[in-house]
Amino acid sequence: MLALPTPTARFHHVSLSVADLDALERWYGAALGLDQVEERVDLPEAGVRTAVLSDGHSLRIELIEREGSRQVSRPDPLSAAGERTYGHLALQVVDLDAVFARLTGTLEAGAVSEPGQGASAGMRFAYVHDPEGNLLELIEIRGG
Repeated sequence: MLALPTPTARFHHVSLSVADLDALERWYGAALGLDQVEERVDLPEAGVRTAVLSDGHSLRIELIEREGSRQVSRPDPLSAAGERTYGHLALQVVDLDAVFARLTGTLEAGAVSEPGQGASAGMRFAYVHDPEGNLLELIEIRGG
């Protein structure tokens, strides 16, 4: 029997640069259930504050606030692909329509694309912006 290689790495977290750490910390807690703070770092001499937020399971996002940071505009996924960097954060959700409605209705997320069919069977997706314009893809996989 052929032995499968042992994975050398697994996903830990994604990092987002933000203008208002406190506001985005509250938003990601309400929007995605990231209400546990795993780590905080405050480097006043560098003008940097960070928080690693978690859902208590496997999803972690690090928010980094740095004085003087500038916003990069990514109005949609195709525009984001025009720069060689991370374009968006993709998150699998159980009920795309409910999450999309809640984020765009009461939690100030900006709709980029309405829920639609994905490229794979049973997959649906939509894009939204968080309150600071970071691009998020929401993915639902039915039957999987």
